[in-house]
Parts: sequence; C-alpha cells; structure tokens
Amino acid sequence: MDMASTFIKPMHPEGRKFVAIFAVIALILFVIWEPLGWLGVLMTVWCYYFFRDPERVTPDRPDLVISPADGVISLIEPAVPPAELGMADTPLTRVSVFMNVFNCHVNRAPVGGTVQAIAYRPGKFFNASLDKASVDNERNSVRITMADGRDIAVVQIAGLVARRIVCFTKPNEVLAPGERFGLIRFGSRLDVYLPEGVAPMVAIGQTMVAGETVIADLKA
Repeated sequence: MDMASTFIKPMHPEGRKFVAIFAVIALILFVIWEPLGWLGVLMTVWCYYFFRDPERVTPDRPDLVISPADGVISLIEPAVPPAELGMADTPLTRVSVFMNVFNCHVNRAPVGGTVQAIAYRPGKFFNASLDKASVDNERNSVRITMADGRDIAVVQIAGLVARRIVCFTKPNEVLAPGERFGLIRFGSRLDVYLPEGVAPMVAIGQTMVAGETVIADLKA
C-alpha cells in the first residue's frame, strides 16, 4: 500500500455521471464568482467520495453474517420480513444499519447463497433512522437461501434524501459473502433479518464496515 491508495479510493461506475454534473456546475460557478467555484469543487470532491468503492477483506468463515453496509447500528428488534419475499410471517431479529451521506453506499451480501427472490416496493421517504422507515419507505428486498437451507433477508431502504435504489443481482444468482449487490443514493439504511434463533453480536450505536464487520454467528 502507498499513501495514494490509502486516501484515494476507486469510484463506483454509478457515480461517474454525478461527478461530471458536479464538475460542470463548479465550472459555471467559477465564471459567476470564484469563491462559489471553489465551493463547487468541494461538492465535486464530496460526490466522488460518496461513490467510493473500496476493496474489503471479508472473513472467510462460512457461518458468519457480515454487515451489508457502512454506518451505525440504529435498531435491533423483532420484526416480520417484508411480505413480498414470501417468507414465513414469524418475527425475526432485524438489525438495521443507518448510512449517512458520508458513508460508503455500496451494499454487500451479508452471507453466501442463492438469491431466491427480489422485490421492489415504492413508498415514502421518511428519515431512514426511524422505525417506520422499514414499513413505509421505498425499499428493495432480497431473499438469500444459504447452503443449509436457511434464509436471510436483506432490505435496501431509501432515506430522507435518497431517491434511487440500485440492485445489481438477479434471482437464482449465487452471491459470495461480502459480494457487491447494490447501492443507494444519498443516505439510507439496510435491514438484515437473521434466521430464527440466531442472536446478533452487535449493539446499537456500533460502527459497521460493509463486507467486514460480523453481525452474527449462525452456529453460536
């Protein structure tokens, strides 16, 4: 590693057009008034930073549930998975990771397995840190079946300023733990529904690193 790779991370392709738009606006602001132009430069750098896509080192134990997002744990509570995924209506432990506008927003698979179902549902845009966001906000839900037959649901939830949920995976596709499967613009939340009987190993307020931080041990 060198200093450049430490501070300059690769950008996800989803961000290219936004960085270009911000850069054009910065140039226009320079023409209007130089101080505004430098403000535009700062916003362009922030946009690049928002869409960063760093490499992550995922634990290679197959029985671990890994955080799907950067951010902090905002909620841990029992809840029924989204009905559109076709899972049982038994309440499961839901772990919510809230992402602010400074977090990396590339989402990663919490476990390895086969994508059984993907369901998008339009909705509102409440603050993603609120409990009702899981029910009322726009969301995209993914059901992953692991090798042992158990299911995990991971749900991308739009936030107060988020207006675009992107999902890269498809039904019947096999995901590896920590593999990129989606992205949300700009500020949002991810919910993970753990299998019945599995307890989380995290606490509210704990900082998560997508693809690296362990949320639960399926064999604990």
